[in-house]
Amino acid sequence: MSAAPESKLAQQRYRWPIPPEGGWTADDLDRIPGLPPHTELIDGSLVFMSPQTAFHGRAMRLFENALLDQAPDHLDVLREMTIKLDQRNRPEPDVLVFPVEANTGFRQTWFRPEDVVLAVEVVSDDSVERDREVKPRKYAAAGVRHFWRVEASDEGLPVVYVYELDPALKTYVATGIHHDKLSLTVPFPIEIDLTAINRRRP
Repeated sequence: MSAAPESKLAQQRYRWPIPPEGGWTADDLDRIPGLPPHTELIDGSLVFMSPQTAFHGRAMRLFENALLDQAPDHLDVLREMTIKLDQRNRPEPDVLVFPVEANTGFRQTWFRPEDVVLAVEVVSDDSVERDREVKPRKYAAAGVRHFWRVEASDEGLPVVYVYELDPALKTYVATGIHHDKLSLTVPFPIEIDLTAINRRRP
């Protein structure tokens, strides 16, 4: 059996998009063909995601389910949807909470920052700097009111760093570091058993 011609193989290879002068825009994210799932836009550059760890997947499941169960009726919860912060930044939080009226239809791919009540980022090995520094700074500047950063303890349990926006300064203020149990009154009353990360729902 003969090998496929080199030209045919070359056509089958993915051609990485070449950025235009000045970088990509937030709207380009919906138009560039063949992008890997969960591609983000940070400062006009495309950011691709590494393979997901078990901790990352289970943490997203834990927080999505808990938030859905306890959010008031006027709020909704989704995972892995982008926020169009401006024309050069469209990051994708792992979980976000938003008003029901911010839903625009089944083809919706992004939310406005003013509609995001809470953004949750689960830190991965390749996203430490983005999730600890870059994204919180950008979320705060755009007016996202609440931000949680989730990291794995040495035992593989979530540790949640909770931040609330200072609207006058457009920066986040740390309001707590939570182990084992997360109990908050804002943005709505919520309690999450962080040790339940490996449990399946009934």
